[in-house]
Formats: sequence, structure tokens, C-alpha cells
Amino acid sequence: MTKRKLPPVLYGGSLRFANQDVGDPVVRREVAAADPGAAEPAEALSTDRPLRADAVRNRELLITAAAAAFSAHGADVPLEDIARQAGVGIGTLYRHFPTRDSLVEAVYRHEVDILVERADQLLDTLPPHEAIEEWMQLFVRHVATKRGMLSVLRPMLSSNPSFFAETKGRATAAATKLLEAGVAAGTVRDDVNGADLLRAVGGICMSTDQDRSDASDRLVGLLFDGLRHGAAVGSPISATASAKGPSA
Repeated sequence: MTKRKLPPVLYGGSLRFANQDVGDPVVRREVAAADPGAAEPAEALSTDRPLRADAVRNRELLITAAAAAFSAHGADVPLEDIARQAGVGIGTLYRHFPTRDSLVEAVYRHEVDILVERADQLLDTLPPHEAIEEWMQLFVRHVATKRGMLSVLRPMLSSNPSFFAETKGRATAAATKLLEAGVAAGTVRDDVNGADLLRAVGGICMSTDQDRSDASDRLVGLLFDGLRHGAAVGSPISATASAKGPSA
């Protein structure tokens, strides 16, 4: 009779399940036994029913903790550290995210969700040019998190190109919405589109040292000044429009 392989016991008495199928009922029981303090049962994570409130809260805590950890330490940070920062057990982390890749993808998608939501919120509460400036700084933080996850994101790019096309399109549309509002208000030049803005800010962030955020902030400030130079009321730009020549 074939013996079932149990998860190995590692330091601190914690268990790792990275190589296990957490969807398997037997492994789920082992995860629950390893993490008796987990708030939600495995059934709460069924894909055919809504998550319970405590499961939603734990998922959000894990994504927030993972985003901070990836930004500061890279995608290879121990998952036990992320669970600890989130205030949950390692079993809860693996219930929500069976693999490191699934956690990285969730963090990346969440970061894009924030960019899109904040674009609307900023336009509702600030003049367009101030909304753009705030959003650009938010995008700087997004790039810092993304850079920390590059070792995992790069192979995912080739295996799941549609995911990145979709998230890039959403971020570009958010940037374009902000620029259009600035152009209509006469406070932002009309020869820059959303894709240009993302490339410019992303290029600045990727070309500066990760621990030199002051340099990124200063250069992004210069870029923002350039967006306002020569501003005049003009027709709205589109998300896919090509950049026009320099304004007169």
C-alpha cells in the first residue's frame, strides 16, 4: 500500500504546505490541524459561494501584508513572515493562496484595483491637476511593489499574457481619465496620453535605486511640472492615442 506523504515539519513547529494540494480534503484537514487558530473553515473558500466576512477580512489582511513585504524585501520573503504580519496562521494563508504565485498575482491585481479606484476618488475630491499629482505618487508606490515581485511576475508574463494586458489596460484608462480632466480644466497639456504617463513614471522608478525613494519623488515632481507646462484647454485625449508633436 502506498504511504501518503505528510508535509515536513520545519523550524518553529510550523508546517509548510507549498508542495501540497490544499484543495485535497486530507491536506485541508492537515492544514486545519497545523493552524487551529484559523478563523474560517476551508469550506468558506469554496469558489461557488461568497466568502464569509472573516474570510474576506483575512484575505485582505494577507494581501496588504504581502504587498508591504514584497515591496520591502522582494517576492522571496518567507510566507510565514507574511502570515505573521497579517495576524493569521500559515494554514490560513495557504487556504487563500495555495502557491506563492497565486499570492503575487492577487497582490498585483489588488494594486491595480487601487490605482483605478483612487483615480475616481481623487477626481471627485480634488482639482484635476492635484488629482494627477497625487495619483502619480500612488503609481510610484505601485511600481515599488511591482519591482519587488518581478522575479515571480516575469515568468507569469509569458504564461498568462492576457492577465497583464487586462491590468495594464485598466491602469492606462485610469491615467487617461485623469489627464482628460486636466486638459478640460486647462491645467494639463494635451499632447500626453495615459500610456505615455505610465511609461514615464514607471521608467523613472525602475531607473532609480529601490531604497532612494526621494530621487523617484523628485523626478516624478519634475515630470508633473512638465505636464503642466504649456497647458491649454484642448480636446480630450484617448487611452490609445499616439502622442502628438510638441506643442507650439
